Amino acid sequence: MLNFVPIPAFQDNYIWAIINQETSDCVIIDPGEANPVNQLLSANKLKLDSILITHHHWDHTGGVVELAEHHKVKNVYGPHNPSIKGITVPLKEGDTIQIECIKTKFQITEIPAHTLDHIAYINDEHIFCGDTLFSAGCGRLFEGSALQMFTALQKLTAGKNETKLYPAHEYTVANLKFAKTIDPNNQDIIERLNECETLIHQQKATLPTTIGVEKLTNPFVRAVDPEHLAVIRKQKDNF
Repeated sequence: MLNFVPIPAFQDNYIWAIINQETSDCVIIDPGEANPVNQLLSANKLKLDSILITHHHWDHTGGVVELAEHHKVKNVYGPHNPSIKGITVPLKEGDTIQIECIKTKFQITEIPAHTLDHIAYINDEHIFCGDTLFSAGCGRLFEGSALQMFTALQKLTAGKNETKLYPAHEYTVANLKFAKTIDPNNQDIIERLNECETLIHQQKATLPTTIGVEKLTNPFVRAVDPEHLAVIRKQKDNF
């Protein structure tokens, strides 16, 4: 039995933890800082087995070296980017990794757009998408193009509607408020916004989301072509 836990970090980051409840093994995704991860491990008597990185930004990598050294982590997976300290298993498009402690396999997909080194960890049930796809949004185009983002979002939403997506930030309510300005009569956006505002009021995460939900509510996933996405992205940047 696996448990997927969002660990709050900084102002609005989530460091995702995959916990094997039978063995108490734990896998961490995008640890921007070590302290909240160590608190979770200690409080629940968990063993840190592996670390997965989606891209090079500091708020996703800042805790890697400290965690790996302290917990003697052998496998730190991440993009083939020498600037990221601590990666022991560099990954590229088409690679597959098997994480034995959680009995889970991920396919690696390159999704350059937010950053050029960005990768996603994908299987039929779960996708860890970092800062490329957010609930009702997408990452800023810091290094890539609208065409690359359009292609990346198509890749990330090509699976089953039930597949869960695990973005790395709690941006959902703000994104849905923007989405409502783009598509004001979309009842799915209105209902999702009400639902997520309630969750935030209850101090609960709005994530994970699903491919099906994003197809209904995410203006960037719903963009008809890269040019359309570029226009919406510029509007969001100034929202």
